[in-house]
Amino acid sequence: MGASLEDEGSFLGAIPRAVSEQTKATIIIAKAAQPEPVSLLELERAGEEERIFEEELEEVSDIVDKWFAENTFHSDEFSDLAELIALKEKQNLSISLGLPALNEEATIGQIIKIIKRKLYDEYPLLDEIVVIDGGSSDRTPQIAKELGVPVHTHYDILSSMGGYPGKGEGLWKSLFILEGDIIVWIDTDIRNIKPDFVVGLVGPLLKYPRIKYVKGFFRRPLRIGQRLLKAGGGRVTELTARPLINTFFPSLSGLVQPLSGQCGLPVIGQVDLMELIHRNRELSDLSEMSFAIVQVVMDWLEGRGKLHLFQEISKNMKLVQQDRQNLYLKPKRIEDIKRPPMITVPAYREKFKNKIFTKKEIFR
Repeated sequence: MGASLEDEGSFLGAIPRAVSEQTKATIIIAKAAQPEPVSLLELERAGEEERIFEEELEEVSDIVDKWFAENTFHSDEFSDLAELIALKEKQNLSISLGLPALNEEATIGQIIKIIKRKLYDEYPLLDEIVVIDGGSSDRTPQIAKELGVPVHTHYDILSSMGGYPGKGEGLWKSLFILEGDIIVWIDTDIRNIKPDFVVGLVGPLLKYPRIKYVKGFFRRPLRIGQRLLKAGGGRVTELTARPLINTFFPSLSGLVQPLSGQCGLPVIGQVDLMELIHRNRELSDLSEMSFAIVQVVMDWLEGRGKLHLFQEISKNMKLVQQDRQNLYLKPKRIEDIKRPPMITVPAYREKFKNKIFTKKEIFR
């Protein structure tokens, strides 16, 4: 017998349920994800709901346009370091720079030298610089220590909560180590490092109290062999993140490079940091990253009742591999670990109990 997809909250439907209660025979029930026939009145209601939905989308579009105009900055707007330091002191704030790293011996030394000399020694904008290492097998930790920067391996931070590989884990764990009221992160594989990359992120937070979170965006040239293409970086952002955001989170569609944690739109700012050159990943690595991002988005949507999945999301990916003679499929399990907001971790609240409200304002 057939059964409707839903019937007053019952999984079976009224008729199959009644039959099953009156027979001992085996019953085979076929269910399809098709809507029940609707009346003209219901169609009219659906049309009205669609009209309201379209009006809401137009309203969201106007909000995003306004936000983009008011909360998008350029790093050049914050070039007066003396002014920024004065604003920091006036607001009684401290600033920490976290450097997530994994096998970056080729670039981390230059990054530390340039940032430390300009923003720590000459202009004391930064109060703390710390490397959060993901278990490097090269000289990354030694180079940082030789330059006077402390190094913490993120597996050793909050060890009672376990440890996982990946940059996201390092950023999350770094919140427990970094002491500043404002936390800044930059990558450690940047080849054209400039103090502007830090200043541009800090500037809006100091100059505009309404801003609580700042995301940088930049042009990322793509190196192919000896050629450096002016555009081509940010492939996961453009091919996975932005389409998903425009589909399910249109209010965040104004974020140029949105791969990061978010908070409410009015308190988000974004800064143009111009051009950034760093190590480009292989396309196969980006495919795995995209697969993980899709999982996270689907899980988030279902958890908030915005999407209903009829089967569990697959965590296994078939990676296309090639040797000298054949193409073959290599299965790999790819699964992101969701960490709770750091401010909810008891050890964090105990450590920062004297300034927890300041940090809550910044990271909410």
